Amino acid sequence: MPIAGGVADVVVSNCVLNLVPDKKQAFAERSGSLKKVAISAFQIFVLVGSAARRTAQSAAMYVGCVAGAMQKDEYLSIIEKAGFKEVKIQKEKRIELPDEILRQYLSEEAMNDF
Repeated sequence: MPIAGGVADVVVSNCVLNLVPDKKQAFAERSGSLKKVAISAFQIFVLVGSAARRTAQSAAMYVGCVAGAMQKDEYLSIIEKAGFKEVKIQKEKRIELPDEILRQYLSEEAMNDF
């Protein structure tokens, strides 16, 4: 949803940005919409470590915004390159996917690696 440049005081987004195919463009548009002194807050799921491709293709994981998650370092790089300054992580919460869910998508070997 592009917004005219330099008009927004605040940009807030929940994890729906995980579902956007071109995250670089999405964050660049949000950055460009902000006034010079403004605040942005994003709630987003990121990955630390590897995830199986089958998990990313799951409809349930997609609806839960997990399927579109990217690596944490990649996410931070994208938002900085988009022009966001003074990037701070305010809160982190580790979310563990239960083994019974993971078994639907991963082999036993992949479970051990994960």
